[in-house]
Amino acid sequence: MFSFFKKNKATDSGGVNSGRTPNAVSSSDTATTQAERGGWLQRLRKGLARTGQGLASVFTGARVDAELYDALEAALLMADAGVAATDHLMKHLQKAVKERGITEAAQVQALLEDLLCELLLPLEKTLTLGAAQPSVIMVAGVNGAGKTTSIGKLTRHLSQSGASVLLAAADTFRAAAREQLEVWADRSRVDIVSQSGGDPAAVAFDAVSAGKARCKDVVIVDTAGRLPTQTHLMDELKKIKRVVQKADANAPHEVLLVIDGNTGQNALAQVMAFDQTLGLTGLIVTKLDGTAKGGVLAAIGLWSLERQRTGGMGVPVYFIGVGESLEDLQTFSAREFSQALLGKPTEPAQTQA
Repeated sequence: MFSFFKKNKATDSGGVNSGRTPNAVSSSDTATTQAERGGWLQRLRKGLARTGQGLASVFTGARVDAELYDALEAALLMADAGVAATDHLMKHLQKAVKERGITEAAQVQALLEDLLCELLLPLEKTLTLGAAQPSVIMVAGVNGAGKTTSIGKLTRHLSQSGASVLLAAADTFRAAAREQLEVWADRSRVDIVSQSGGDPAAVAFDAVSAGKARCKDVVIVDTAGRLPTQTHLMDELKKIKRVVQKADANAPHEVLLVIDGNTGQNALAQVMAFDQTLGLTGLIVTKLDGTAKGGVLAAIGLWSLERQRTGGMGVPVYFIGVGESLEDLQTFSAREFSQALLGKPTEPAQTQA
């Protein structure tokens, strides 16, 4: 898996497939990208340290008995996994332990890692761009989730990979939102369409039209942050999507929701509400570097899995963020996240040529 920061790769560890032909990669490049990924994984593990320590302590010196299961169930609930996901994991864990005749706590911990990874696997998917020109990405989220910053980081990565990007400052609701996006546009040297106090839907329409006229690879539409309980503002999101479709009948090609990893089970409620309004295609989970417990991804994984079982589409986690720097936005790996959540040493995913 190539580094998120390598230029002109068809698929890199940033999870963005631009459809471009990859350049040759030397062994030194591979070693560097593995080191970068390893450093980022250490920051992820540090961000989830409170949860990891809590779950790892359950297995320390423990016997495989009812007391272990009770402690583990409590630890998963404390980690924000939620009742449904906790029940799912505990039921499958106890069944597997019995069937395999497991008697060591360390074996139970390893089995839990596998079960958690299996639950999170539907969330692991590469963001693929380039099938349409431009590929239109609509980004939503509540205020304070890190939406505009995530757009800025994604723009920078796309720009560095050789993609031409145009930003739409359709967040005309929040003071200084347009100015914040303009700063990111200037840093990445990309075009931006904005209007002072303009109608958000009109800004989005103009941006998609401009993206087509200027032959841009990607158009990213920043929308106003709002709570899912604000019906009139959620209706505005529907309007923006409808108007974007007038500019391009197949757009938006991706509808991403940015969620704050610190909000616990409320994050799942946000995913469900925004999905009902917009039809989400992916998530960006931010702020896994502080007090975030991280277990809510298990709840989101179970919700996504149940959607797939009933014939629906899952909603993957394209990226997770563990800090403010550009390098702190990386792709989601079910195995890496499971290890970090359980307090186990993490290793970068194996590089693929």
